[in-house]
Amino acid sequence: MEYLTVTALTKYLKAKFERDPYLETVYLTGEISNFRQRPKHQYFSLKDDGAVINATMFEGKFRKVNFQVENGMKVLVIGRLSLYEKSGQYQILLDEMIPDGVGALFLQFNQLKEKLTNEGLFRSELKQPIPKIPKVIGVITSPSGAVIRDILTTVARRFPLAEVLLFPTKVQGIGAKEEIVQSIQRANQKKELDVLIIGRGGGSIEDLWAFNEEAVVRAIFESKLPIISSVGHETDTTLADFVSDKRAATPTAAAELATPNIVELINYLNQAENRLTKAAQSKLQQSQLQLNRLAGSVVFRQPMRLYDGYLQKVDFLTEKMIQTTRERVQISNQTVERMKHRLLNQSPITQTRQYQQTLVMLEKSLNQAMAAQLNNSQRRYLTMLQALDLLSPLKTMARGFSITKSNGQIIREISDVTVGSVLVTRLLDGEVTSVVKGVE
Repeated sequence: MEYLTVTALTKYLKAKFERDPYLETVYLTGEISNFRQRPKHQYFSLKDDGAVINATMFEGKFRKVNFQVENGMKVLVIGRLSLYEKSGQYQILLDEMIPDGVGALFLQFNQLKEKLTNEGLFRSELKQPIPKIPKVIGVITSPSGAVIRDILTTVARRFPLAEVLLFPTKVQGIGAKEEIVQSIQRANQKKELDVLIIGRGGGSIEDLWAFNEEAVVRAIFESKLPIISSVGHETDTTLADFVSDKRAATPTAAAELATPNIVELINYLNQAENRLTKAAQSKLQQSQLQLNRLAGSVVFRQPMRLYDGYLQKVDFLTEKMIQTTRERVQISNQTVERMKHRLLNQSPITQTRQYQQTLVMLEKSLNQAMAAQLNNSQRRYLTMLQALDLLSPLKTMARGFSITKSNGQIIREISDVTVGSVLVTRLLDGEVTSVVKGVE
């Protein structure tokens, strides 16, 4: 017979507690006793008429308890069983604790929350952004409640340009789940909607239960419209709050999340307008400076310089053309002389006649070539003269323009003349002398 030590037996029992799947998550109801709030971890007992069990709730878990814990209070707890080896007593390590009275609904809430969390419906990266400047805001709530009045008042105060479209919906009791889902689907069919608010006033967990229904949570998740939830009071939490794109503590807060402050918006637009005006003025000033620099350039002050180079080029080409023609005529004359010399050196008369005929033909061809060359050169010369003539100031005068001088200086501005100034106006065919009698 092998005898176990107390430690070995205790370790064995502790392992049984921790490995048993039925004891991994335990749901208990009982009455709190021996509770004395400590700075960090809390140690107390849970009892009923027939038994007592030690309970431990560590600091991080206890901070999430949103009610005042007192001895004698009946509570619902969720935790796991463990065995404390030093004393040999088993205990429950608590994860959650709420006052008794919600019973099965609380368990159903936690189970559904865990299921939907595992499916990823509450992931923050899936949340849709709320539009900054909505045109139409949809509201799913009871038409007779305070929610729609608070939202209408807030929207009218903050951003009266937005339109509020109410989807009258039952938000409590039998049929509320179906109506909420239908309203969400109807709202998503309205192309003019920009954002959707789902809300109702506060109440018990039973009153708010429609917003914990799986069908409602999935309808919110599948909505293409961004949704702001405003269900219950600030301390109330529903699954609709977890899945919505934004959660507001009150209907007023929901309306504030959905709308910009028109005063702030106007101030922003005024500031943007001022920045745009200053930028435009700065750009205009830079352009004006650039225009002034260009207007003061030599090209605008002395436009004749534009075709000075062309005049020189025409002269150069003309001289080159004449020189080339002379060289070719000279070469042709030399060729003729050589042919004559060869002809004189040929004694037979027939050959002489043939050479004479060839000479006549060559002279004729030469004359034709020279005439054609001269004609082409003359045409090119005339074309260049016409191009040059088009750039001539005289042509400009022929179209009605004139040049007026005072004391030998060209007048460009009204400030260049005074009353009594003698003006000489140069026209195409002469000059006109006049005296200034008035300046406007």
